[in-house]
Amino acid sequence: MKPLILGLFQTVTPNGTSGNSWRHPDNTTVNYRSLTYWTSLAQRAEAAKLDFIFLADSFGYPSLNGVVPQAAIEDADLSRSDPLVLVSALAAATERIGLVLTSATTYDLPYSNARRFATLDHFSNGRVGWNIVTGSSADTASALFGLDLTKHSDRYAVADDYVDLSLTLWEGAWQDGAVKADKEARVYADASMVHPVEYVGPYFSCHGMFTVEPTPQRTPVLFQAGTSERGKEFAARNAECVFLQGTTAPAVAANVKDIRDRAEAAGRDRDSIKILVGVTLLTDPDPDQARLKAAELAEYSSDVAGAVRFAFNTGINLLDLDPDSTLEGMTSEVGQSNIDRYQATQDHPAATVREILAEFRTRGLRGLILAGTPDEVVEQMTDYVAETGIDGFMIESHLSPGTHDDIFEHLLPRLRERGLFREEYEEETLRERLFGLGQRHLRDDHRGASFRAGQKTPVSTAP
Repeated sequence: MKPLILGLFQTVTPNGTSGNSWRHPDNTTVNYRSLTYWTSLAQRAEAAKLDFIFLADSFGYPSLNGVVPQAAIEDADLSRSDPLVLVSALAAATERIGLVLTSATTYDLPYSNARRFATLDHFSNGRVGWNIVTGSSADTASALFGLDLTKHSDRYAVADDYVDLSLTLWEGAWQDGAVKADKEARVYADASMVHPVEYVGPYFSCHGMFTVEPTPQRTPVLFQAGTSERGKEFAARNAECVFLQGTTAPAVAANVKDIRDRAEAAGRDRDSIKILVGVTLLTDPDPDQARLKAAELAEYSSDVAGAVRFAFNTGINLLDLDPDSTLEGMTSEVGQSNIDRYQATQDHPAATVREILAEFRTRGLRGLILAGTPDEVVEQMTDYVAETGIDGFMIESHLSPGTHDDIFEHLLPRLRERGLFREEYEEETLRERLFGLGQRHLRDDHRGASFRAGQKTPVSTAP
């Protein structure tokens, strides 16, 4: 088995991915407004040699039938700060760990987003990734920006065009070697190697010069999450790393195969996409303590809290539905993946509303929950990788710092003993860490390669 990719999933909120864990007496996430909280966490994750920190984000917030429920405010599901402001500080406080930032293709223009990520890639020495989202909680987020709610399928069409323009800017505006910084010749950059961008797409256009010089990676590592049909199509064409929710091994294995089949059909190598699954790792050398930590998850939530979180991602209020009904045939412009997750498959029937609510009460948006002694959890992790074909995990926290301490002190040493996790960093850029030394830029089989200076396509190729 190859060494695992391990990222640390974080949100700039008091809560994580489920429950009201901020209330736990040992949890320090209420300090999320403190910069020291984040720089300390990043430095500890770097000392543990994790691949990257992944900062999830959403402009939207929970609502039930158009109203912000009191529970969302009291349970800290409304409070959220901007990770974009945070990531520069994390880059300054660390040297090697990757930094993946979420940015939506719905509420910002491609040029400003491309300029921002290129600048971050410079200042981090090539450690930045872009988690591309089309807009979670799209109903409330759209209202905040004074926009109409865009259809789910149309949001991906916008994202296709958005990414094409971004690739044109990053890959095509400056040739390699354009920057000379020659003081004697009085030439900072060779004007013949810096090209104006002339881009016209179905949703965006851009005419002029991109002002940010080529960065260590040129294009940030492209992440994507979502398993709707349109989401998987987008991932196969654009993503270098895909984040899946951890469900049953057969369901994840089917999604892994589907995404890689689509990538291959798009002319890419099957291994050109790294696929990770979200996981909560609850461990302790004492088996009784490990079971206690797992049991605690359910103690910090309620049916209302579970319904609020489901509505946050789908726009559907489970409390309005018959508990014994299913979501079969339901669609949502707010978010489809968390509806599809509960549809019938060959392996299991469609979940009832009662079952979904019970699961969201304990799991929320979490993926897998693996609990036990360190050796037991490592066995569960490796079995899951073998059954699904994934490349690693996105670690979703329960308590900070407790969950992190347990993983860093107990799990990682076991993985290293088996040759499944690094002892030290060898690579400088995030892309090299995921794809190997020397692979600083997009692979040649990635469609972004066609946008490189000298062969760039100025008109959108979005489908």
